[in-house]
Amino acid sequence: MPEVEETVDCVVIGTGAGGAPLLARLAMAGLKVVALEAGGWHDPTKDFATDEKAQAFLFWNDERLSAGKDPVAFGRNNSGTGVGGSTLHYTAYTPRAQDDDFHLHRDFGAGVDWPFGYNELEPYYEELEHFLGISGPENYPWGKARKRSYPLAPLPLNGAAQLMQRGCAELGIRTSPAANAALSARYYQEGVGWREACTNRGFCQAGCNNGAKASMDVTFLPLAAAHGADIRPNSYVTEIERNSSGHVTGVVYTQNGIQQRIKCRNLFLCAGAIETPRLLLLNELALTSGQVGRNFMAHTGIQVWGTFAEDIRPYKGIPGSLISEDTHRPKDADFAGGYLLQSIGVMPVTFASQAARARGLWGQAGRDYMRDYNHIAGINILGDCLPHADNFLELAEEKDARGVAKPRVHFTAQPNEQRITAHAEKVMRQIWEAAGATDIWAFPRYAHTIGTARMGLSGDDAVVDANGRAFDVPNLYICDNSVFPSALAVNPALTIMAVSLRTADKFLEKERRRDQ
Repeated sequence: MPEVEETVDCVVIGTGAGGAPLLARLAMAGLKVVALEAGGWHDPTKDFATDEKAQAFLFWNDERLSAGKDPVAFGRNNSGTGVGGSTLHYTAYTPRAQDDDFHLHRDFGAGVDWPFGYNELEPYYEELEHFLGISGPENYPWGKARKRSYPLAPLPLNGAAQLMQRGCAELGIRTSPAANAALSARYYQEGVGWREACTNRGFCQAGCNNGAKASMDVTFLPLAAAHGADIRPNSYVTEIERNSSGHVTGVVYTQNGIQQRIKCRNLFLCAGAIETPRLLLLNELALTSGQVGRNFMAHTGIQVWGTFAEDIRPYKGIPGSLISEDTHRPKDADFAGGYLLQSIGVMPVTFASQAARARGLWGQAGRDYMRDYNHIAGINILGDCLPHADNFLELAEEKDARGVAKPRVHFTAQPNEQRITAHAEKVMRQIWEAAGATDIWAFPRYAHTIGTARMGLSGDDAVVDANGRAFDVPNLYICDNSVFPSALAVNPALTIMAVSLRTADKFLEKERRRDQ
Protein backbone atom coordinates (compact mmCIF):
# COMPACT_ATOMS: atom_id res chain seq x y z
CA MET A 1 0.00 0.00 0.00
CA PRO A 2 1.12 3.60 -0.59
CA GLU A 3 2.32 5.81 2.22
CA VAL A 4 -0.55 7.15 4.33
CA GLU A 5 -0.98 10.92 4.53
CA GLU A 6 -2.02 12.83 7.63
CA THR A 7 -5.69 12.58 8.53
CA VAL A 8 -7.86 15.36 7.09
CA ASP A 9 -11.20 16.54 8.41
CA CYS A 10 -13.19 15.75 5.28
CA VAL A 11 -12.70 14.04 1.94
CA VAL A 12 -15.18 14.97 -0.77
CA ILE A 13 -15.54 12.57 -3.73
CA GLY A 14 -16.80 14.47 -6.79
CA THR A 15 -16.63 18.16 -7.67
CA GLY A 16 -19.92 18.75 -9.44
CA ALA A 17 -23.11 20.42 -8.23
CA GLY A 18 -23.22 18.15 -5.17
CA GLY A 19 -19.58 18.29 -4.08
CA ALA A 20 -18.34 21.78 -4.97
CA PRO A 21 -20.72 23.96 -2.89
CA LEU A 22 -20.22 21.97 0.30
CA LEU A 23 -16.47 21.79 -0.33
CA ALA A 24 -16.34 25.59 -0.37
CA ARG A 25 -18.55 25.82 2.73
CA LEU A 26 -16.37 23.39 4.70
CA ALA A 27 -13.15 25.08 3.63
CA MET A 28 -14.52 28.51 4.56
CA ALA A 29 -15.30 27.12 8.02
CA GLY A 30 -11.60 26.37 8.46
CA LEU A 31 -11.71 22.59 8.03
CA LYS A 32 -8.92 20.71 6.29
CA VAL A 33 -10.64 19.33 3.19
CA VAL A 34 -9.53 17.34 0.15
CA ALA A 35 -11.62 16.83 -2.99
CA LEU A 36 -11.02 13.84 -5.27
CA GLU A 37 -12.19 14.19 -8.89
CA ALA A 38 -11.96 11.35 -11.41
CA GLY A 39 -11.49 13.72 -14.36
CA GLY A 40 -8.95 16.37 -15.23
CA TRP A 41 -8.77 20.09 -14.55
CA HIS A 42 -9.48 21.99 -17.75
CA ASP A 43 -8.66 25.49 -18.90
CA PRO A 44 -11.90 26.75 -20.53
CA THR A 45 -10.10 29.32 -22.70
CA LYS A 46 -7.87 26.63 -24.22
CA ASP A 47 -9.74 23.34 -23.88
CA PHE A 48 -13.35 24.17 -24.78
CA ALA A 49 -13.43 24.38 -28.56
CA THR A 50 -16.46 25.43 -30.57
CA ASP A 51 -16.72 21.92 -31.94
CA GLU A 52 -19.16 19.25 -30.75
CA LYS A 53 -16.97 16.23 -31.27
CA ALA A 54 -13.97 17.91 -29.64
CA GLN A 55 -15.91 18.16 -26.37
CA ALA A 56 -16.42 14.42 -25.84
CA PHE A 57 -13.81 14.38 -23.07
CA LEU A 58 -16.22 16.26 -20.79
CA PHE A 59 -18.62 13.31 -20.57
CA TRP A 60 -18.34 10.22 -18.41
CA ASN A 61 -17.46 7.88 -21.28
CA ASP A 62 -16.74 4.70 -19.30
CA GLU A 63 -19.25 2.09 -20.39
CA ARG A 64 -22.37 1.76 -18.29
CA LEU A 65 -24.78 -1.05 -19.05
CA SER A 66 -28.43 -0.13 -19.71
CA ALA A 67 -31.30 -2.55 -19.28
CA GLY A 68 -35.09 -2.47 -19.10
CA LYS A 69 -37.70 -1.61 -21.71
CA ASP A 70 -36.57 2.03 -21.89
CA PRO A 71 -32.79 1.80 -21.40
CA VAL A 72 -31.28 5.15 -20.46
CA ALA A 73 -28.53 6.59 -22.65
CA PHE A 74 -25.45 7.64 -20.69
CA GLY A 75 -22.52 9.96 -21.38
CA ARG A 76 -23.36 13.38 -22.76
CA ASN A 77 -27.00 12.99 -21.79
CA ASN A 78 -26.55 13.03 -18.06
CA SER A 79 -23.08 12.70 -16.58
CA GLY A 80 -19.71 14.36 -16.76
CA THR A 81 -16.10 14.09 -15.72
CA GLY A 82 -13.57 16.76 -14.91
CA VAL A 83 -13.16 19.33 -12.16
CA GLY A 84 -16.69 20.73 -12.11
CA GLY A 85 -18.42 17.45 -12.95
CA SER A 86 -21.56 17.54 -15.07
CA THR A 87 -21.85 21.31 -14.65
CA LEU A 88 -19.12 21.59 -17.29
CA HIS A 89 -21.74 20.57 -19.85
CA TYR A 90 -25.10 21.24 -18.19
CA THR A 91 -27.35 23.67 -20.02
CA ALA A 92 -27.41 26.07 -17.03
CA TYR A 93 -31.21 25.83 -16.75
CA THR A 94 -31.92 26.70 -13.11
CA PRO A 95 -35.61 26.96 -12.18
CA ARG A 96 -36.47 26.41 -8.53
CA ALA A 97 -38.52 23.40 -7.55
CA GLN A 98 -42.01 24.39 -6.46
CA ASP A 99 -43.35 23.76 -2.96
CA ASP A 100 -45.59 20.87 -3.99
CA ASP A 101 -42.74 19.11 -5.82
CA PHE A 102 -41.55 17.88 -2.42
CA HIS A 103 -44.91 16.34 -1.49
CA LEU A 104 -46.01 14.02 -4.29
CA HIS A 105 -47.23 11.32 -1.92
CA ARG A 106 -49.14 13.83 0.18
CA ASP A 107 -50.87 15.26 -2.89
CA PHE A 108 -51.29 12.19 -5.10
CA GLY A 109 -50.75 9.13 -2.92
CA ALA A 110 -47.88 8.17 -5.23
CA GLY A 111 -44.11 8.23 -4.89
CA VAL A 112 -42.35 9.42 -1.74
CA ASP A 113 -42.32 12.78 0.05
CA TRP A 114 -39.08 14.54 0.89
CA PRO A 115 -38.12 14.66 4.59
CA PHE A 116 -38.17 18.47 4.34
CA GLY A 117 -39.92 20.98 2.12
CA TYR A 118 -39.42 24.08 0.02
CA ASN A 119 -38.99 26.38 3.02
CA GLU A 120 -35.80 24.56 4.00
CA LEU A 121 -34.26 25.19 0.58
CA GLU A 122 -35.64 28.65 -0.16
CA PRO A 123 -32.77 30.58 1.51
CA TYR A 124 -30.24 28.43 -0.33
CA TYR A 125 -32.00 28.98 -3.67
CA GLU A 126 -31.77 32.71 -3.06
CA GLU A 127 -28.12 32.53 -2.00
CA LEU A 128 -27.21 30.49 -5.07
CA GLU A 129 -29.03 32.76 -7.50
CA HIS A 130 -27.03 35.74 -6.28
CA PHE A 131 -23.71 33.96 -5.82
CA LEU A 132 -23.79 32.37 -9.28
CA GLY A 133 -25.24 35.41 -11.05
CA ILE A 134 -28.40 33.85 -12.46
CA SER A 135 -30.13 35.70 -15.28
CA GLY A 136 -33.90 35.67 -15.03
CA PRO A 137 -37.16 37.59 -15.28
CA GLU A 138 -38.17 40.35 -12.88
CA ASN A 139 -41.55 38.72 -12.29
CA TYR A 140 -41.81 34.93 -12.47
CA PRO A 141 -45.44 33.81 -12.74
CA TRP A 142 -45.24 30.40 -11.04
CA GLY A 143 -44.44 29.15 -7.56
CA LYS A 144 -43.91 31.15 -4.39
CA ALA A 145 -43.00 34.82 -4.79
CA ARG A 146 -39.27 35.51 -4.49
CA LYS A 147 -37.99 37.67 -1.67
CA ARG A 148 -35.28 39.00 -4.02
CA SER A 149 -35.39 39.27 -7.79
CA TYR A 150 -32.78 37.62 -9.98
CA PRO A 151 -29.53 39.62 -9.99
CA LEU A 152 -29.36 39.88 -13.79
CA ALA A 153 -31.85 40.43 -16.60
CA PRO A 154 -32.83 37.46 -18.80
CA LEU A 155 -30.67 36.35 -21.68
CA PRO A 156 -32.01 37.00 -25.20
CA LEU A 157 -34.62 34.56 -26.50
CA ASN A 158 -33.23 32.15 -29.07
CA GLY A 159 -35.08 31.37 -32.29
CA ALA A 160 -36.96 28.41 -30.87
CA ALA A 161 -38.03 30.47 -27.86
CA GLN A 162 -39.50 33.21 -30.03
CA LEU A 163 -41.54 30.65 -31.96
CA MET A 164 -42.62 28.83 -28.80
CA GLN A 165 -43.69 32.17 -27.32
CA ARG A 166 -45.81 32.82 -30.44
CA GLY A 167 -47.43 29.38 -30.38
CA CYS A 168 -48.14 29.48 -26.65
CA ALA A 169 -49.72 32.93 -26.94
CA GLU A 170 -52.11 31.55 -29.56
CA LEU A 171 -53.15 28.78 -27.15
CA GLY A 172 -53.33 30.92 -24.00
CA ILE A 173 -50.31 29.23 -22.38
CA ARG A 174 -48.24 31.60 -20.25
CA THR A 175 -44.50 31.79 -20.88
CA SER A 176 -41.54 33.57 -19.30
CA PRO A 177 -37.87 34.07 -20.02
CA ALA A 178 -36.14 31.25 -18.16
CA ALA A 179 -33.70 31.40 -15.28
CA ASN A 180 -30.24 30.47 -16.51
CA ALA A 181 -26.95 30.23 -14.66
CA ALA A 182 -25.26 32.18 -17.42
CA LEU A 183 -24.45 35.87 -17.24
CA SER A 184 -26.39 38.41 -19.26
CA ALA A 185 -23.87 41.04 -18.09
CA ARG A 186 -20.45 41.13 -16.43
CA TYR A 187 -20.68 39.90 -12.85
CA TYR A 188 -18.34 39.88 -9.89
CA GLN A 189 -17.79 36.37 -8.63
CA GLU A 190 -16.56 35.88 -5.08
CA GLY A 191 -13.29 33.97 -5.15
CA VAL A 192 -12.88 34.48 -8.89
CA GLY A 193 -13.24 38.14 -9.81
CA TRP A 194 -15.14 39.47 -12.78
CA ARG A 195 -16.80 36.91 -15.05
CA GLU A 196 -17.68 37.98 -18.57
CA ALA A 197 -21.14 38.00 -20.09
CA CYS A 198 -22.51 35.24 -22.30
CA THR A 199 -21.62 35.66 -25.98
CA ASN A 200 -24.58 33.53 -27.16
CA ARG A 201 -22.10 31.01 -28.58
CA GLY A 202 -24.61 28.25 -27.85
CA PHE A 203 -22.14 25.65 -26.58
CA CYS A 204 -23.63 25.40 -23.09
CA GLN A 205 -24.12 21.65 -23.62
CA ALA A 206 -20.37 21.41 -24.05
CA GLY A 207 -17.90 23.71 -22.31
CA CYS A 208 -18.31 27.46 -21.89
CA ASN A 209 -15.01 29.00 -22.99
CA ASN A 210 -15.36 32.44 -21.36
CA GLY A 211 -16.71 31.51 -17.92
CA ALA A 212 -20.13 33.07 -18.44
CA LYS A 213 -21.85 29.80 -17.52
CA ALA A 214 -21.82 29.15 -13.78
CA SER A 215 -20.14 25.77 -13.80
CA MET A 216 -18.43 24.74 -10.57
CA ASP A 217 -14.93 25.24 -11.99
CA VAL A 218 -15.45 29.01 -12.20
CA THR A 219 -17.63 29.51 -9.11
CA PHE A 220 -17.50 27.32 -6.01
CA LEU A 221 -14.23 25.52 -6.68
CA PRO A 222 -12.03 28.64 -6.93
CA LEU A 223 -13.73 29.87 -3.75
CA ALA A 224 -12.94 26.57 -2.04
CA ALA A 225 -9.33 26.66 -3.20
CA ALA A 226 -8.95 30.26 -1.98
CA HIS A 227 -9.86 29.01 1.49
CA GLY A 228 -7.37 26.15 1.46
CA ALA A 229 -9.26 23.25 -0.12
CA ASP A 230 -6.98 20.72 -1.81
CA ILE A 231 -8.57 19.73 -5.14
CA ARG A 232 -7.00 16.66 -6.74
CA PRO A 233 -7.90 15.93 -10.38
CA ASN A 234 -7.47 12.57 -12.15
CA SER A 235 -8.16 10.81 -8.85
CA TYR A 236 -10.36 7.74 -9.26
CA VAL A 237 -11.60 6.26 -5.98
CA THR A 238 -11.77 2.48 -5.67
CA GLU A 239 -11.86 1.69 -1.95
CA ILE A 240 -13.43 3.19 1.16
CA GLU A 241 -11.80 1.97 4.35
CA ARG A 242 -13.55 1.46 7.71
CA ASN A 243 -12.58 0.54 11.24
CA SER A 244 -14.08 -2.15 13.46
CA SER A 245 -16.88 0.18 14.60
CA GLY A 246 -17.98 0.82 11.03
CA HIS A 247 -16.70 4.40 10.75
CA VAL A 248 -15.01 5.49 7.52
CA THR A 249 -11.29 5.96 8.13
CA GLY A 250 -9.87 6.60 4.68
CA VAL A 251 -10.05 6.39 0.92
CA VAL A 252 -7.86 4.59 -1.62
CA TYR A 253 -7.67 6.16 -5.06
CA THR A 254 -5.55 6.09 -8.19
CA GLN A 255 -4.12 9.39 -9.39
CA ASN A 256 -2.38 9.43 -12.76
CA GLY A 257 -1.79 5.69 -12.51
CA ILE A 258 -0.36 5.76 -8.99
CA GLN A 259 -2.30 4.34 -6.07
CA GLN A 260 -2.77 6.77 -3.18
CA ARG A 261 -4.35 6.58 0.25
CA ILE A 262 -5.75 9.38 2.40
CA LYS A 263 -7.18 9.15 5.90
CA CYS A 264 -10.20 11.22 6.93
CA ARG A 265 -12.55 11.89 9.83
CA ASN A 266 -15.57 12.35 7.55
CA LEU A 267 -16.39 11.34 3.99
CA PHE A 268 -18.76 13.17 1.62
CA LEU A 269 -19.72 11.03 -1.34
CA CYS A 270 -20.89 13.31 -4.18
CA ALA A 271 -20.25 11.23 -7.29
CA GLY A 272 -23.73 11.24 -8.81
CA ALA A 273 -26.61 8.77 -9.01
CA ILE A 274 -24.52 6.15 -10.85
CA GLU A 275 -21.04 6.32 -9.32
CA THR A 276 -22.25 6.94 -5.75
CA PRO A 277 -24.25 3.69 -5.44
CA ARG A 278 -21.59 1.88 -7.43
CA LEU A 279 -18.96 2.83 -4.85
CA LEU A 280 -21.28 1.88 -1.99
CA LEU A 281 -22.01 -1.52 -3.52
CA LEU A 282 -18.36 -2.18 -4.38
CA ASN A 283 -17.38 -1.43 -0.78
CA GLU A 284 -20.46 -3.03 0.83
CA LEU A 285 -21.13 0.24 2.58
CA ALA A 286 -24.42 1.71 3.92
CA LEU A 287 -26.38 -1.32 2.71
CA THR A 288 -28.52 -1.99 5.81
CA SER A 289 -31.67 -0.41 4.35
CA GLY A 290 -31.48 -2.45 1.17
CA GLN A 291 -32.13 0.76 -0.77
CA VAL A 292 -28.69 1.43 -2.28
CA GLY A 293 -29.12 1.31 -6.04
CA ARG A 294 -32.89 1.18 -5.74
CA ASN A 295 -35.47 3.84 -6.76
CA PHE A 296 -33.63 4.93 -9.90
CA MET A 297 -35.47 7.72 -11.73
CA ALA A 298 -34.96 9.59 -14.99
CA HIS A 299 -36.90 12.71 -15.93
CA THR A 300 -39.42 12.38 -18.71
CA GLY A 301 -37.90 14.55 -21.42
CA ILE A 302 -39.65 14.06 -24.75
CA GLN A 303 -38.73 16.60 -27.46
CA VAL A 304 -40.94 17.80 -30.33
CA TRP A 305 -39.35 19.26 -33.47
CA GLY A 306 -40.81 21.24 -36.33
CA THR A 307 -39.66 22.94 -39.52
CA PHE A 308 -40.40 26.65 -40.06
CA ALA A 309 -40.12 29.20 -42.85
CA GLU A 310 -38.13 31.46 -40.48
CA ASP A 311 -34.34 31.36 -40.27
CA ILE A 312 -33.90 29.98 -36.74
CA ARG A 313 -30.25 28.92 -36.45
CA PRO A 314 -30.78 26.54 -33.50
CA TYR A 315 -27.09 26.57 -32.53
CA LYS A 316 -27.26 30.22 -31.38
CA GLY A 317 -28.01 31.53 -27.91
CA ILE A 318 -28.66 29.90 -24.54
CA PRO A 319 -30.39 26.57 -25.38
CA GLY A 320 -33.27 26.88 -22.91
CA SER A 321 -34.30 30.52 -22.97
CA LEU A 322 -38.09 30.28 -22.58
CA ILE A 323 -40.10 28.36 -19.99
CA SER A 324 -43.69 27.59 -19.14
CA GLU A 325 -44.85 25.95 -15.91
CA ASP A 326 -48.54 26.12 -16.80
CA THR A 327 -48.27 22.33 -17.09
CA HIS A 328 -46.82 21.95 -13.60
CA ARG A 329 -50.11 20.49 -12.37
CA PRO A 330 -52.41 20.32 -15.42
CA LYS A 331 -56.14 20.37 -14.69
CA ASP A 332 -56.79 17.59 -17.23
CA ALA A 333 -53.96 15.39 -15.94
CA ASP A 334 -54.36 11.64 -15.60
CA PHE A 335 -51.03 11.34 -13.78
CA ALA A 336 -49.25 12.27 -10.57
CA GLY A 337 -46.99 15.32 -10.71
CA GLY A 338 -46.38 17.35 -13.83
CA TYR A 339 -43.81 18.90 -16.11
CA LEU A 340 -42.39 22.13 -17.45
CA LEU A 341 -42.00 23.21 -21.07
CA GLN A 342 -38.84 24.78 -22.44
CA SER A 343 -37.47 25.90 -25.75
CA ILE A 344 -34.31 24.09 -26.83
CA GLY A 345 -31.30 24.81 -28.97
CA VAL A 346 -29.32 22.01 -30.51
CA MET A 347 -25.99 21.47 -32.25
CA PRO A 348 -26.01 19.87 -35.72
CA VAL A 349 -24.22 16.58 -34.94
CA THR A 350 -26.46 15.95 -31.94
CA PHE A 351 -29.56 16.77 -33.96
CA ALA A 352 -28.54 14.60 -36.91
CA SER A 353 -28.04 11.62 -34.59
CA GLN A 354 -31.50 12.13 -33.08
CA ALA A 355 -33.11 12.36 -36.50
CA ALA A 356 -31.37 9.16 -37.54
CA ARG A 357 -32.42 7.29 -34.40
CA ALA A 358 -36.02 8.50 -34.23
CA ARG A 359 -36.88 8.74 -37.93
CA GLY A 360 -34.46 6.34 -39.60
CA LEU A 361 -33.02 9.17 -41.71
CA TRP A 362 -29.74 7.82 -43.05
CA GLY A 363 -27.71 8.46 -46.18
CA GLN A 364 -29.27 10.78 -48.73
CA ALA A 365 -32.51 11.11 -46.79
CA GLY A 366 -30.56 12.26 -43.76
CA ARG A 367 -28.51 14.75 -45.79
CA ASP A 368 -31.65 16.14 -47.41
CA TYR A 369 -33.33 16.66 -44.04
CA MET A 370 -30.27 18.30 -42.47
CA ARG A 371 -30.27 20.95 -45.21
CA ASP A 372 -33.21 22.42 -43.28
CA TYR A 373 -31.29 22.44 -40.00
CA ASN A 374 -31.33 26.24 -39.75
CA HIS A 375 -35.13 26.20 -40.04
CA ILE A 376 -35.79 23.61 -37.32
CA ALA A 377 -36.86 24.39 -33.75
CA GLY A 378 -37.61 22.23 -30.74
CA ILE A 379 -39.51 22.23 -27.46
CA ASN A 380 -39.06 19.68 -24.73
CA ILE A 381 -40.35 18.86 -21.30
CA LEU A 382 -38.77 18.10 -17.96
CA GLY A 383 -41.22 15.98 -16.03
CA ASP A 384 -41.71 13.88 -12.95
CA CYS A 385 -40.72 10.26 -12.65
CA LEU A 386 -41.86 8.01 -9.82
CA PRO A 387 -39.60 5.50 -8.07
CA HIS A 388 -40.42 1.90 -8.98
CA ALA A 389 -39.09 -1.50 -7.93
CA ASP A 390 -38.24 -2.37 -11.55
CA ASN A 391 -35.87 0.62 -11.87
CA PHE A 392 -32.56 0.08 -10.12
CA LEU A 393 -28.78 -0.09 -10.40
CA GLU A 394 -26.70 -3.20 -9.75
CA LEU A 395 -23.12 -4.31 -10.30
CA ALA A 396 -22.55 -6.38 -13.42
CA GLU A 397 -20.18 -9.29 -13.67
CA GLU A 398 -18.46 -7.51 -16.55
CA LYS A 399 -15.44 -5.39 -15.61
CA ASP A 400 -14.32 -2.05 -17.06
CA ALA A 401 -10.81 -1.10 -18.19
CA ARG A 402 -9.80 -0.48 -14.57
CA GLY A 403 -10.92 -3.94 -13.54
CA VAL A 404 -13.93 -2.57 -11.63
CA ALA A 405 -17.44 -4.03 -11.99
CA LYS A 406 -19.56 -2.00 -14.40
CA PRO A 407 -22.87 -0.58 -13.24
CA ARG A 408 -25.99 -1.98 -14.89
CA VAL A 409 -29.02 0.33 -14.75
CA HIS A 410 -32.53 -1.01 -15.29
CA PHE A 411 -35.18 1.47 -16.39
CA THR A 412 -38.68 0.95 -17.71
CA ALA A 413 -41.08 3.88 -17.99
CA GLN A 414 -44.12 3.09 -15.88
CA PRO A 415 -47.73 4.14 -16.62
CA ASN A 416 -47.33 7.50 -14.87
CA GLU A 417 -44.32 8.45 -17.02
CA GLN A 418 -46.09 7.19 -20.14
CA ARG A 419 -49.13 9.35 -19.40
CA ILE A 420 -47.00 12.44 -18.75
CA THR A 421 -45.19 11.88 -22.05
CA ALA A 422 -48.44 11.44 -23.99
CA HIS A 423 -49.98 14.58 -22.45
CA ALA A 424 -46.86 16.64 -23.15
CA GLU A 425 -46.45 15.45 -26.73
CA LYS A 426 -50.03 16.51 -27.50
CA VAL A 427 -49.48 19.96 -25.97
CA MET A 428 -46.16 20.55 -27.75
CA ARG A 429 -47.55 19.48 -31.11
CA GLN A 430 -50.38 21.98 -30.62
CA ILE A 431 -47.87 24.73 -29.80
CA TRP A 432 -45.84 24.05 -32.93
CA GLU A 433 -48.94 23.86 -35.10
CA ALA A 434 -50.08 27.23 -33.72
CA ALA A 435 -46.62 28.67 -34.40
CA GLY A 436 -46.74 27.55 -38.05
CA ALA A 437 -44.51 24.46 -38.03
CA THR A 438 -44.56 21.70 -40.63
CA ASP A 439 -43.07 18.19 -40.48
CA ILE A 440 -43.61 17.89 -36.72
CA TRP A 441 -42.12 14.83 -35.01
CA ALA A 442 -41.24 13.63 -31.53
CA PHE A 443 -38.02 12.28 -30.04
CA PRO A 444 -38.69 10.23 -26.87
CA ARG A 445 -35.99 10.53 -24.24
CA TYR A 446 -35.27 10.40 -20.53
CA ALA A 447 -32.90 12.91 -18.96
CA HIS A 448 -30.82 13.02 -15.77
CA THR A 449 -30.02 10.22 -13.35
CA ILE A 450 -31.82 10.50 -10.00
CA GLY A 451 -32.34 8.41 -6.89
CA THR A 452 -30.37 5.25 -5.90
CA ALA A 453 -29.38 6.45 -2.37
CA ARG A 454 -32.43 8.36 -1.25
CA MET A 455 -32.90 10.41 1.90
CA GLY A 456 -35.72 9.81 4.31
CA LEU A 457 -36.89 9.75 7.91
CA SER A 458 -35.95 6.14 8.63
CA GLY A 459 -33.18 3.74 7.79
CA ASP A 460 -35.85 1.17 7.00
CA ASP A 461 -36.54 2.69 3.58
CA ALA A 462 -33.78 5.27 3.00
CA VAL A 463 -29.99 5.35 2.84
CA VAL A 464 -29.39 8.77 4.43
CA ASP A 465 -31.30 11.03 6.78
CA ALA A 466 -32.64 14.50 5.99
CA ASN A 467 -29.15 15.96 6.51
CA GLY A 468 -27.44 13.55 4.14
CA ARG A 469 -25.89 11.41 6.86
CA ALA A 470 -25.91 7.64 6.29
CA PHE A 471 -28.13 5.87 8.81
CA ASP A 472 -25.63 3.08 9.40
CA VAL A 473 -22.27 4.86 8.89
CA PRO A 474 -22.02 7.84 11.28
CA ASN A 475 -19.30 9.77 9.43
CA LEU A 476 -20.48 9.13 5.86
CA TYR A 477 -22.52 11.79 4.04
CA ILE A 478 -24.02 11.53 0.57
CA CYS A 479 -24.84 14.67 -1.36
CA ASP A 480 -25.82 14.57 -5.04
CA ASN A 481 -28.89 13.69 -7.10
CA SER A 482 -28.81 10.14 -5.74
CA VAL A 483 -30.39 11.34 -2.46
CA PHE A 484 -33.50 12.82 -4.16
CA PRO A 485 -36.60 10.90 -2.94
CA SER A 486 -38.52 12.13 -6.00
CA ALA A 487 -37.41 13.45 -9.36
CA LEU A 488 -39.01 16.94 -9.10
CA ALA A 489 -40.63 18.54 -12.15
CA VAL A 490 -37.65 20.84 -12.79
CA ASN A 491 -34.04 20.52 -13.87
CA PRO A 492 -32.05 19.27 -10.86
CA ALA A 493 -28.85 21.38 -10.81
CA LEU A 494 -30.01 24.27 -8.62
CA THR A 495 -31.66 21.91 -6.13
CA ILE A 496 -28.55 19.71 -5.96
CA MET A 497 -26.51 22.81 -5.07
CA ALA A 498 -29.09 23.94 -2.51
CA VAL A 499 -29.09 20.51 -0.85
CA SER A 500 -25.28 20.61 -0.89
CA LEU A 501 -25.14 23.90 1.02
CA ARG A 502 -27.80 22.71 3.45
CA THR A 503 -25.89 19.45 4.07
CA ALA A 504 -22.70 21.41 4.76
CA ASP A 505 -24.48 23.73 7.19
CA LYS A 506 -26.14 20.84 9.06
CA PHE A 507 -22.76 19.10 9.34
CA LEU A 508 -21.06 22.24 10.61
CA GLU A 509 -23.84 22.78 13.17
CA LYS A 510 -23.28 19.23 14.45
CA GLU A 511 -19.53 19.80 14.65
CA ARG A 512 -20.01 23.04 16.59
CA ARG A 513 -22.33 21.35 19.08
CA ARG A 514 -19.79 18.57 19.59
CA ASP A 515 -17.03 21.10 20.31
CA GLN A 516 -19.03 22.99 22.93
